Amino acid sequence: MTKKYRVLSLFSGCGGMDIGLEGGFRCLKRCINTNIHPDWIEQNWGEWVSVKETSFKTVFANDIRPDAKSAWVSYFGKKYENANELYHIESIVDLVKRARAGENVFPDNIDVVTGGFPCQDFSVAGKRKGFNSDKSHNGGQLEVDESTVESRGQLYMWMKEVVSLVQPSIFIAENVKGLTTLEDAKEVIEHDFANAADGGYLVIPARVLHAANYGVPQSRERVIFYGFKRNALKKEALNALLDLKNNLAFDPYPVPTHSYNVDGEDLSPFVTCREALKGLDEPEVATDIAQTKYSKAKYMPKGQGNIEIKLDSISPTIRSEHHGNIEFRRLNAENGGTHEEELSQGLAQRRLTVRECARIQTFPDDYQFILPKTDDNKAVSASDAYKIIGNAVPCVLGYNIAMRLEENWEKYFG
Repeated sequence: MTKKYRVLSLFSGCGGMDIGLEGGFRCLKRCINTNIHPDWIEQNWGEWVSVKETSFKTVFANDIRPDAKSAWVSYFGKKYENANELYHIESIVDLVKRARAGENVFPDNIDVVTGGFPCQDFSVAGKRKGFNSDKSHNGGQLEVDESTVESRGQLYMWMKEVVSLVQPSIFIAENVKGLTTLEDAKEVIEHDFANAADGGYLVIPARVLHAANYGVPQSRERVIFYGFKRNALKKEALNALLDLKNNLAFDPYPVPTHSYNVDGEDLSPFVTCREALKGLDEPEVATDIAQTKYSKAKYMPKGQGNIEIKLDSISPTIRSEHHGNIEFRRLNAENGGTHEEELSQGLAQRRLTVRECARIQTFPDDYQFILPKTDDNKAVSASDAYKIIGNAVPCVLGYNIAMRLEENWEKYFG
């Protein structure tokens, strides 16, 4: 496929989904099931590979976090000279209002809209205020005179408005699994998304994907929504998407490649933390600045983040947290540490480094998260880095989504 499909990325953060959608990044070879997808690998360096580029190209990215923009521009600047102009720090509410007022805000000829709309109000780890969030669209507290549809819990409605404005062939929205257990939130969002462009989109039932079933060494479950522009679909595709159980070839959800909590032929064993973190030096001797930085928050007998990762299993969810809630790479024996071989070598109790969190999220090692201030963008601290990494879609999960969509594109749209 030589055509590049133009992607408008919303709630982009530091670009985990954008990297996954575009491909061309390095990852652990074990993250890719070469029995099922031998054609996904572009270059092979033994335990590490570079996956091939896809047909998708980001032409617009957006978030309200300046630190996320700094990191995104630093990485994508190696690929796009105009990376700084592609990324817009502005609330989606304000972008839509400007576009409605006649400004030329969004690029033309958009093929795909993606967006991981804010999840804090749906997460089981949060207060679960859902649609009734008291947070504003710009990250602050909701003002008395602001409409509730401008709250953080209803920002998916503004993503729907962007879809109505740019009318892509397909949109992909992402959120936490907790959304599916909050009253009828999933069904409400599916219904609202289907009303984009005056009912012009077919929204298929959302589904929860477990990242570990796609080669990500992490317990991370996300609900994915797909919407297809009805008048862009082939008739056969429209009928098939309305009856997916009997038309699995048209299913847009990626097929699992690894066996964590699913079984199937040719599936690879799940990727472990030990594999993901292999080759990283201890912070005291590391030369990669992201591997030298880790939270010094003290161990507490109770509370989130006070467990060590299991090297031969998957990691807990990498959360968008400040220093105190980052899991431990290892605990000492008196705090219940189990990595005896490492402790016997005198390796100290410490929390996961920034680079270790990035590895578990399947970001490539050439993505540097800790950055100095530039003329255009703010500095990114270790604390910032933890937060933007935890907010991201794992790159390898994004790549599975992209490759399934690329494989089926001509079936859907011709």
